[in-house]
Amino acid sequence: MHAQVFDGPGRAEWREVPLPVPVDDRDAIVRVDATTICGTDLHILAGDVPEVAAGRILGHEAVGTIVEAGPATGWSVGDRVLVSCISGCGRCRFCREGRYGQCLGGGGWILGHLVDGTQAEFVRVPFADTSLHAIPEEVSDEAALMLSDITPTAFEVGVLNGRVRPGDTVVVVGTGPIGLAAIMTAQLYSPAHVVAVDVAASRLDAAKRFGADVLVDARRGPEAVADTVAGLTDGLGADVVFEAVGTPATFEACTRPVRPGGHVANIGVHGAAATLHLESLWIKDITITTGLVDTFSTPRLMTMVAAGQLDTARFVTHHFGLHEMAGAYDVFSRAGDTGALKVVLTRD
Repeated sequence: MHAQVFDGPGRAEWREVPLPVPVDDRDAIVRVDATTICGTDLHILAGDVPEVAAGRILGHEAVGTIVEAGPATGWSVGDRVLVSCISGCGRCRFCREGRYGQCLGGGGWILGHLVDGTQAEFVRVPFADTSLHAIPEEVSDEAALMLSDITPTAFEVGVLNGRVRPGDTVVVVGTGPIGLAAIMTAQLYSPAHVVAVDVAASRLDAAKRFGADVLVDARRGPEAVADTVAGLTDGLGADVVFEAVGTPATFEACTRPVRPGGHVANIGVHGAAATLHLESLWIKDITITTGLVDTFSTPRLMTMVAAGQLDTARFVTHHFGLHEMAGAYDVFSRAGDTGALKVVLTRD
């Protein structure tokens, strides 16, 4: 088979590799029918995730068909499934708390990180009994694929951690796919205002389509964000601010417009240290949360997609065949120029 293989920072190649084989009774082998590229994959290529070894197959999101199922998985050959970005042993202390991202039993974020991932023609899925999800017939591959990572990540690490409530003013710094998913799922809690902040006009246009009612060009500087939020809130500040980029500058920008007693929910993946200005924050009763997605919300989100309450397929802007992996990475990595939100690569 062929797969996208990481060869060290800045280097990856679509090339022939051995087929995966089960190594445990809880393993399933899934034929990848559709996969996508995540901002985290770009972080890996940039060298921000040193745990990823050269030779690793990238990717942690897929929709596919089971071609081999271990006797302890509970799945059958031919089942159509969503491959979650998080694997959980289901037995350790954290899994029993629903914190699958912190699994102590060999799970967590492992696909495309510590074990071979989903940007391939076939993938071995560990802990398949707890880490795969059945896809209702009425949910398309594209819509389901957006539940592998970005939608539960934005919902859990952003909206739920940030405790969005009706009537809140919510600021989203960074309106790439994760930021847009935060905008979409925040609206489930009826905020009064959703303010989108980005440097790319195409991303701000997308934020408006996804439900943001106020747009701020970040090139105008952090004062423009603070002034806009102050004008919406009688000077109080934002109730919740989402960091959805993963850079020191954007994290620091999130701590400025938040009101006393407000929340800063960091969703972005950081590869460098960020300054925490406690000299100004200590007195404001600010709650700052971080987190890796646990995907406990995936079944609920799947139900909402099946019921037509969430349109996750709208994230998809570009389509490629699996063999066009290099072109897909190029388009996705230049999102400011190409307008890419999520690219979908499908079996040829």
